[in-house]
Amino acid sequence: MTDQINDTRKAELLSTVVEHVDITKFDARPIIDAMGKMSFTSRDLARATGIYNQMLADKDCTIFLVIAGSTSAGGCMDAYAELVRSNMVDGIIATGASIVDMDFFEGLGHKHYQALEIPDDNVLRSLYIDRIYDTYIDEEQLQDCDHTIFEIAEGLEAKPYSSRAFIREMGKYLSEKGKKENSLVKLAYEHDVPIFCPAFVDSSAGFGLVKHQVEKMKAGQPYLVLDAIADFRELTDIKIKAGTTGLLMIGGGVPKNFVQDTVVCAEILGHEDVEMHKYAVQITVADVRDGACSSSTLKEAASWGKVDTALEQMVFAEAGSVIPLLTSDAYHRGHWKDRPKRGWAKLFA
Repeated sequence: MTDQINDTRKAELLSTVVEHVDITKFDARPIIDAMGKMSFTSRDLARATGIYNQMLADKDCTIFLVIAGSTSAGGCMDAYAELVRSNMVDGIIATGASIVDMDFFEGLGHKHYQALEIPDDNVLRSLYIDRIYDTYIDEEQLQDCDHTIFEIAEGLEAKPYSSRAFIREMGKYLSEKGKKENSLVKLAYEHDVPIFCPAFVDSSAGFGLVKHQVEKMKAGQPYLVLDAIADFRELTDIKIKAGTTGLLMIGGGVPKNFVQDTVVCAEILGHEDVEMHKYAVQITVADVRDGACSSSTLKEAASWGKVDTALEQMVFAEAGSVIPLLTSDAYHRGHWKDRPKRGWAKLFA
């Protein structure tokens, strides 16, 4: 099919690269301070930013960054990377798409593109262009990402891996062969920040890992497998040892519930003194009208014994429009400068 692609038309559509926001280059503190004196979502965002700054100022607090949705493709990728580089998060729980199709993909040197126009999606398909709302991805480059995952799997011992363990191998690959400095996967590897993807194969990783298993089965050889139970156990281990924890959550879904459930899991394992997540911020546009699809509020989570209600804030906004403000404010207030570095990935060395 690729032989039939109109390369001129494809190049025209993939001509404007998405430029990721650099939170170090602008100071959002005056804006957030002003928003705190307003009402509605502005005041919610200011309070949420204040709670995140409290997490950073609390020397005992382990901070989890929780990502669902497509903000990484939309321009927030470097913001998340800066949070790792500047010791502003200690662990990450995300969708496979955020980690593989977006961040690892760009770590290999590929790009996301602004859609200056949105032609018929069948036309996009004929050009091997994938669409995320008004953002484009070159399908041929995405298949390179799939194949790289396959190559990494082929080079590993045939045994069970948690998503954290496999993503660490992805970070090692980028550290040695990557083409982008601001890769969340690469920086997390270098700073010993563990990344968990509880639905890891729901991404380009799935295609590469399926190919790995099929090829090994054809050859009559053992193959690696992903251990989802190990994911839950390892993240719960961190929660038990961390004590005080805070959540900065973009979107909802599986990553949100996964990190919140560690409190309940720890109790089931006999750690009845485990703390609920002390701090929690969630940025989402989902609400109860969608049948609770990723929209359970943080107060609701308190009924399950997962999140304390004293320091929580829901922000109902499109995350790409507010994450740059929240993270820039926190970066420039500087509480991260004297935070202890936890290096939770070393727990599993």
